[in-house]
Amino acid sequence: MNKTISEKIIQDHTEKEVIADDIVVSKVDFCFSHDASGPLVISRINEMGGQIFNPKKTVFFIDHAVPSSRFEISNEQSKLRNFVKKSGAILSEAGGGICHQVMVEKYVNPGNLIVGADSHSVMGGALGAFSIGMGATDTATAMTIGKIWLKVPKTYKVVVTGKLKNGVYSKDIILNLINTLGSDGADYKAIEFHGKVISNMDMDQRFTLSNMVIESGAKAGLIPSDNVTLDYLKKVGRSDQFKKINSDDDAIFDKIIEIDGDMLKPLIALPHSVDNVKPVKDVEGIKIDTVFIGSCTNSRLSDLHVAASILRKNKIKTRLIVTPSSQKVYNDSLLDGTLDVFIKAGAVVTPPGCGMCFGALGGIPADDEKVLTTTNRNFKGRTGNPNSYTYLASPATAAVTAIEGKITDPSDYV
Repeated sequence: MNKTISEKIIQDHTEKEVIADDIVVSKVDFCFSHDASGPLVISRINEMGGQIFNPKKTVFFIDHAVPSSRFEISNEQSKLRNFVKKSGAILSEAGGGICHQVMVEKYVNPGNLIVGADSHSVMGGALGAFSIGMGATDTATAMTIGKIWLKVPKTYKVVVTGKLKNGVYSKDIILNLINTLGSDGADYKAIEFHGKVISNMDMDQRFTLSNMVIESGAKAGLIPSDNVTLDYLKKVGRSDQFKKINSDDDAIFDKIIEIDGDMLKPLIALPHSVDNVKPVKDVEGIKIDTVFIGSCTNSRLSDLHVAASILRKNKIKTRLIVTPSSQKVYNDSLLDGTLDVFIKAGAVVTPPGCGMCFGALGGIPADDEKVLTTTNRNFKGRTGNPNSYTYLASPATAAVTAIEGKITDPSDYV
């Protein structure tokens, strides 16, 4: 009793009772890395003997530079391919999709404990898993021995009530929360999302919430498993892995934050900080050079549907780059005509991967150019040029802005 979701999951993986602030050694269900962090992870594994604990629970992704734009990157990606052949681990090849998206499509289940060598590994928490990002050495340790040490986090409970207005999405909820907490206001805390708005939210929107809790410093972002979770697991062929995960009625939370969904407006994070948040209405009219709809935050099928519904029968006034988050999303949006809408509007559609979010290739802005993206970070240089400016908003705001050529509130378009 008195347990949060994080405490319950960690307790199940340590086989002893735990409470917040305990330091424990915990078993791990899945580990993963990608082509940006993977070479260092592999170096650390080799230093520990070169063997991994469970190859069938270890995944390496080539997703950050797709396709590779330089021989140096190709050489690093080759290290992953060679290690996978030697170790028997799973490889998700270039074009398969962003690691976080593919993890929830194929591997993450309620009650799991997941370790990824990337901060946005927290996205798996939307499925009721304790999914966390760690550095290369810690991830390599988890891959090598199947266990990891960690401190059990205290938990903030976020309750979102009411009903969202037209043009307001989960991206606006999480930007509102980050604005309230600040970029370090939830350092090493778990965040649990509750309330009517969350329970009525589809899984794609939930993934956006969990994905961005790290931008307030949080260790994990969890959502109780429910019928929405079960429906999603059915669609991806893992309904047998469903289990009910929720905090106890008398769970002890470090803080409770209430958000009135009725009062939320479309929001935007201004350069150069994700907690520099304003209502879109307050900054309308700023000229934008490039719009990017992509990343592990907001390029799932429902995100693309929202943007396409606005772009249909319209032409864009900016450059528009669209990057689906996975091969599955790419295929589904191709088959249902969504990609055709983007292309007819004048967009460039790229292969599944991190794309412009990582700033490694594809659409890097020129000096003084302004970029509006659906991604998760906007610090200087994030999109590849420290002399440019990056804004963060929902796919709806992104689509409307591409049509108008300037930042525009989407409320009247949706």
